[in-house]
Amino acid sequence: MAPTLHHGDVLLVRRGPGGAAAGRIAVLRLGDGRPVAVKRLTAVTDGGWWVERDNPAEGVDSWVVGAVAPDDVLGVALARVWPRPRRL
Repeated sequence: MAPTLHHGDVLLVRRGPGGAAAGRIAVLRLGDGRPVAVKRLTAVTDGGWWVERDNPAEGVDSWVVGAVAPDDVLGVALARVWPRPRRL
C-alpha cells in the first residue's frame, strides 16, 4: 500500500475525537513518551482504537503499542491542504 501522506504535507484537522471512524486518519498519542503521530484508525476494540500505518516498512502502530485509548485521539484529519488540496 502506498503511503497516503508524505513528509511536509499540511493537514486540516478537527480537534477532538469527533468524526473518528474506521478508515479515517487521526492525530493521536501512542504513549511511552513517543511524539504525537498521524495514523489510520482501523477498528474499535475493548481497549480503544486499533491504529495502523499506511507504510508497513516504517513507523509504530497498534501492532507495537496495542490499542490507543479514546482520550488519546487528539483530532481527525479532514483534508490535506498542501501541496495539493484533497479530502482524506
